[in-house]
Amino acid sequence: MKNFGKYLLLLVALFTRREKFKVYIRLIVEECILVGYHSIFIVVIVSTFIGAVTAVQTGYNLVSDFIPVSVIGTIVRDMTILELAPTILSIVLAGKVGSNIAGHLGTMRITEQIDALEVMGINSASFLILPKISACLIMFPMLVIISGFLSIYGGFLAGTLTGALTEEEYIMGIRLDFQSFNIWFALIKSIVFAFLISSISAYQGYFTKGGALEVGQSSTTAVTNSCIAILFADFLLAKLLL
Repeated sequence: MKNFGKYLLLLVALFTRREKFKVYIRLIVEECILVGYHSIFIVVIVSTFIGAVTAVQTGYNLVSDFIPVSVIGTIVRDMTILELAPTILSIVLAGKVGSNIAGHLGTMRITEQIDALEVMGINSASFLILPKISACLIMFPMLVIISGFLSIYGGFLAGTLTGALTEEEYIMGIRLDFQSFNIWFALIKSIVFAFLISSISAYQGYFTKGGALEVGQSSTTAVTNSCIAILFADFLLAKLLL
Protein backbone atom coordinates (compact mmCIF):
# COMPACT_ATOMS: atom_id res chain seq x y z
CA MET A 1 0.00 0.00 0.00
CA LYS A 2 2.91 2.34 0.68
CA ASN A 3 4.24 1.90 -2.85
CA PHE A 4 0.77 2.32 -4.32
CA GLY A 5 0.34 5.54 -2.36
CA LYS A 6 3.67 6.87 -3.64
CA TYR A 7 2.59 5.91 -7.15
CA LEU A 8 -0.66 7.91 -6.83
CA LEU A 9 1.17 10.89 -5.35
CA LEU A 10 3.59 10.80 -8.27
CA LEU A 11 0.67 10.90 -10.73
CA VAL A 12 -0.75 13.92 -8.90
CA ALA A 13 2.66 15.62 -9.00
CA LEU A 14 2.67 15.38 -12.81
CA PHE A 15 0.04 18.11 -13.01
CA THR A 16 1.36 20.50 -10.37
CA ARG A 17 3.79 23.33 -11.17
CA ARG A 18 3.92 22.33 -14.84
CA GLU A 19 6.10 24.06 -17.38
CA LYS A 20 4.67 26.00 -20.31
CA PHE A 21 2.85 23.90 -22.87
CA LYS A 22 5.33 24.67 -25.65
CA VAL A 23 8.11 23.15 -23.56
CA TYR A 24 6.33 19.81 -23.56
CA ILE A 25 5.74 19.77 -27.33
CA ARG A 26 9.42 19.24 -28.13
CA LEU A 27 9.82 16.68 -25.35
CA ILE A 28 6.74 14.73 -26.45
CA VAL A 29 7.91 14.63 -30.07
CA GLU A 30 11.30 13.30 -28.99
CA GLU A 31 9.66 10.65 -26.83
CA CYS A 32 7.28 9.69 -29.66
CA ILE A 33 10.30 8.96 -31.85
CA LEU A 34 11.85 6.80 -29.13
CA VAL A 35 8.61 4.95 -28.37
CA GLY A 36 7.16 4.64 -31.87
CA TYR A 37 9.80 4.85 -34.57
CA HIS A 38 12.39 2.82 -32.68
CA SER A 39 9.82 0.09 -31.99
CA ILE A 40 8.68 -0.42 -35.59
CA PHE A 41 11.11 -3.26 -36.32
CA ILE A 42 10.12 -5.41 -33.34
CA VAL A 43 6.42 -4.67 -34.03
CA VAL A 44 6.75 -5.86 -37.63
CA ILE A 45 8.59 -9.07 -36.72
CA VAL A 46 6.41 -10.04 -33.75
CA SER A 47 3.07 -9.18 -35.38
CA THR A 48 3.73 -10.91 -38.70
CA PHE A 49 4.86 -14.15 -37.12
CA ILE A 50 2.06 -14.14 -34.52
CA GLY A 51 -0.51 -13.99 -37.30
CA ALA A 52 1.31 -16.61 -39.35
CA VAL A 53 1.59 -19.03 -36.43
CA THR A 54 -2.07 -18.52 -35.51
CA ALA A 55 -3.17 -19.35 -39.05
CA VAL A 56 -0.96 -22.44 -39.28
CA GLN A 57 -2.00 -23.82 -35.90
CA THR A 58 -5.68 -23.13 -36.56
CA GLY A 59 -5.44 -24.96 -39.88
CA TYR A 60 -3.68 -27.87 -38.18
CA ASN A 61 -6.51 -28.24 -35.65
CA LEU A 62 -9.31 -28.19 -38.22
CA VAL A 63 -9.95 -31.92 -38.37
CA SER A 64 -13.65 -31.84 -39.20
CA ASP A 65 -14.90 -31.74 -42.78
CA PHE A 66 -18.01 -29.90 -41.58
CA ILE A 67 -16.01 -26.78 -40.61
CA PRO A 68 -15.16 -24.54 -43.59
CA VAL A 69 -11.50 -23.60 -43.90
CA SER A 70 -12.52 -19.94 -44.15
CA VAL A 71 -12.91 -20.03 -40.37
CA ILE A 72 -9.10 -19.74 -40.22
CA GLY A 73 -9.41 -16.13 -41.37
CA THR A 74 -12.16 -15.45 -38.84
CA ILE A 75 -10.12 -16.86 -35.95
CA VAL A 76 -6.98 -14.98 -36.95
CA ARG A 77 -8.99 -11.75 -37.25
CA ASP A 78 -10.73 -12.04 -33.88
CA MET A 79 -7.67 -13.26 -31.96
CA THR A 80 -5.57 -10.51 -33.49
CA ILE A 81 -7.95 -7.65 -32.81
CA LEU A 82 -9.20 -8.74 -29.40
CA GLU A 83 -6.04 -10.11 -27.83
CA LEU A 84 -2.86 -10.62 -29.83
CA ALA A 85 -2.34 -7.11 -31.22
CA PRO A 86 -3.11 -5.03 -28.10
CA THR A 87 -2.09 -7.40 -25.31
CA ILE A 88 0.85 -9.43 -26.63
CA LEU A 89 2.34 -6.37 -28.32
CA SER A 90 1.99 -4.36 -25.09
CA ILE A 91 3.82 -7.08 -23.17
CA VAL A 92 6.60 -6.97 -25.75
CA LEU A 93 6.74 -3.17 -25.55
CA ALA A 94 6.79 -3.36 -21.76
CA GLY A 95 10.14 -5.10 -22.11
CA LYS A 96 11.47 -2.55 -24.59
CA VAL A 97 9.83 0.77 -23.79
CA GLY A 98 9.20 0.15 -20.09
CA SER A 99 12.76 -0.93 -19.32
CA ASN A 100 14.08 2.04 -21.29
CA ILE A 101 11.96 4.50 -19.29
CA ALA A 102 12.93 2.96 -15.96
CA GLY A 103 16.60 2.79 -16.90
CA HIS A 104 16.69 6.38 -18.13
CA LEU A 105 15.03 7.84 -15.06
CA GLY A 106 16.97 5.55 -12.74
CA THR A 107 20.27 6.71 -14.23
CA MET A 108 19.21 10.33 -13.86
CA ARG A 109 18.30 9.69 -10.24
CA ILE A 110 21.59 8.06 -9.19
CA THR A 111 23.64 10.67 -11.07
CA GLU A 112 21.69 13.41 -9.23
CA GLN A 113 20.36 14.99 -12.42
CA ILE A 114 16.83 14.87 -11.01
CA ASP A 115 18.03 16.57 -7.82
CA ALA A 116 19.62 19.30 -9.97
CA LEU A 117 16.29 19.95 -11.68
CA GLU A 118 14.58 20.26 -8.31
CA VAL A 119 17.23 22.73 -7.11
CA MET A 120 16.51 24.89 -10.18
CA GLY A 121 12.83 24.99 -9.18
CA ILE A 122 11.63 22.63 -11.92
CA ASN A 123 9.03 20.00 -11.15
CA SER A 124 11.17 17.05 -12.23
CA ALA A 125 8.27 14.58 -12.18
CA SER A 126 6.20 16.66 -14.58
CA PHE A 127 9.17 17.67 -16.75
CA LEU A 128 10.54 14.13 -17.17
CA ILE A 129 7.59 11.77 -16.81
CA LEU A 130 4.62 13.59 -18.37
CA PRO A 131 6.16 13.65 -21.90
CA LYS A 132 6.91 9.93 -21.66
CA ILE A 133 3.35 9.06 -20.66
CA SER A 134 1.91 11.37 -23.33
CA ALA A 135 4.12 9.84 -26.02
CA CYS A 136 3.06 6.32 -25.05
CA LEU A 137 -0.61 7.30 -25.12
CA ILE A 138 -0.13 8.70 -28.63
CA MET A 139 2.05 5.98 -30.13
CA PHE A 140 0.69 2.75 -28.62
CA PRO A 141 -2.67 2.88 -30.47
CA MET A 142 -0.80 3.52 -33.72
CA LEU A 143 1.51 0.58 -33.10
CA VAL A 144 -1.47 -1.63 -32.26
CA ILE A 145 -3.17 -0.69 -35.55
CA ILE A 146 0.02 -1.54 -37.45
CA SER A 147 0.35 -4.77 -35.47
CA GLY A 148 -3.22 -5.82 -36.22
CA PHE A 149 -2.81 -5.24 -39.95
CA LEU A 150 0.50 -7.10 -40.11
CA SER A 151 -0.79 -9.98 -38.02
CA ILE A 152 -3.81 -10.51 -40.27
CA TYR A 153 -1.60 -10.18 -43.33
CA GLY A 154 0.89 -12.64 -41.84
CA GLY A 155 -1.96 -15.12 -41.40
CA PHE A 156 -2.94 -14.52 -45.01
CA LEU A 157 0.58 -15.28 -46.24
CA ALA A 158 1.00 -18.35 -44.04
CA GLY A 159 -2.43 -19.75 -44.86
CA THR A 160 -2.18 -19.32 -48.62
CA LEU A 161 1.48 -20.28 -49.03
CA THR A 162 1.04 -23.50 -47.04
CA GLY A 163 -2.08 -24.41 -49.00
CA ALA A 164 -4.33 -24.44 -45.95
CA LEU A 165 -6.87 -22.27 -47.78
CA THR A 166 -7.17 -20.03 -50.80
CA GLU A 167 -6.99 -16.25 -50.90
CA GLU A 168 -10.75 -15.98 -51.45
CA GLU A 169 -11.50 -18.25 -48.48
CA TYR A 170 -9.24 -16.26 -46.16
CA ILE A 171 -10.78 -12.95 -47.19
CA MET A 172 -14.24 -14.45 -46.78
CA GLY A 173 -13.28 -15.52 -43.28
CA ILE A 174 -12.01 -12.13 -42.13
CA ARG A 175 -15.19 -10.49 -43.45
CA LEU A 176 -17.56 -12.95 -41.77
CA ASP A 177 -19.64 -11.47 -38.91
CA PHE A 178 -17.22 -8.60 -38.36
CA GLN A 179 -18.03 -6.36 -35.38
CA SER A 180 -16.61 -2.85 -35.60
CA PHE A 181 -16.67 -2.44 -31.80
CA ASN A 182 -13.77 -4.88 -31.58
CA ILE A 183 -11.54 -2.24 -33.17
CA TRP A 184 -12.53 0.29 -30.52
CA PHE A 185 -12.02 -2.32 -27.83
CA ALA A 186 -8.46 -2.94 -29.02
CA LEU A 187 -7.71 0.80 -29.08
CA ILE A 188 -9.14 1.27 -25.57
CA LYS A 189 -6.93 -1.55 -24.34
CA SER A 190 -3.88 -0.04 -26.02
CA ILE A 191 -4.45 3.32 -24.30
CA VAL A 192 -4.91 1.69 -20.88
CA PHE A 193 -1.83 -0.50 -21.36
CA ALA A 194 0.21 2.47 -22.56
CA PHE A 195 -0.62 4.40 -19.40
CA LEU A 196 0.16 1.45 -17.15
CA ILE A 197 3.49 0.67 -18.79
CA SER A 198 4.72 4.26 -18.90
CA SER A 199 3.56 5.27 -15.42
CA ILE A 200 4.70 2.11 -13.63
CA SER A 201 8.09 2.15 -15.36
CA ALA A 202 8.50 5.85 -14.62
CA TYR A 203 7.66 5.24 -10.97
CA GLN A 204 10.25 2.49 -10.65
CA GLY A 205 12.95 4.56 -12.32
CA TYR A 206 12.12 7.84 -10.58
CA PHE A 207 12.46 6.36 -7.09
CA THR A 208 15.60 4.31 -7.78
CA LYS A 209 18.11 4.31 -4.94
CA GLY A 210 21.69 3.09 -4.97
CA GLY A 211 23.92 2.64 -7.99
CA ALA A 212 24.14 0.96 -11.37
CA LEU A 213 23.02 -2.40 -9.97
CA GLU A 214 19.82 -0.87 -8.60
CA VAL A 215 19.09 0.73 -11.99
CA GLY A 216 19.06 -2.73 -13.55
CA GLN A 217 16.85 -4.02 -10.76
CA SER A 218 14.44 -1.11 -11.27
CA SER A 219 14.19 -1.91 -14.98
CA THR A 220 13.49 -5.56 -14.25
CA THR A 221 10.88 -4.68 -11.63
CA ALA A 222 9.27 -2.19 -14.00
CA VAL A 223 8.85 -4.82 -16.72
CA THR A 224 7.54 -7.43 -14.27
CA ASN A 225 5.01 -5.10 -12.66
CA SER A 226 3.91 -3.73 -16.03
CA CYS A 227 3.21 -7.22 -17.37
CA ILE A 228 1.20 -8.11 -14.27
CA ALA A 229 -0.77 -4.86 -14.55
CA ILE A 230 -1.43 -5.49 -18.26
CA LEU A 231 -2.82 -8.97 -17.63
CA PHE A 232 -4.97 -7.78 -14.73
CA ALA A 233 -6.31 -4.82 -16.73
CA ASP A 234 -6.91 -7.09 -19.73
CA PHE A 235 -9.21 -9.26 -17.64
CA LEU A 236 -11.08 -6.28 -16.19
CA LEU A 237 -11.57 -4.63 -19.57
CA ALA A 238 -12.83 -7.88 -21.09
CA LYS A 239 -15.39 -8.27 -18.29
CA LEU A 240 -16.50 -4.63 -18.45
CA LEU A 241 -16.63 -3.98 -22.19
CA LEU A 242 -17.44 -7.31 -23.84
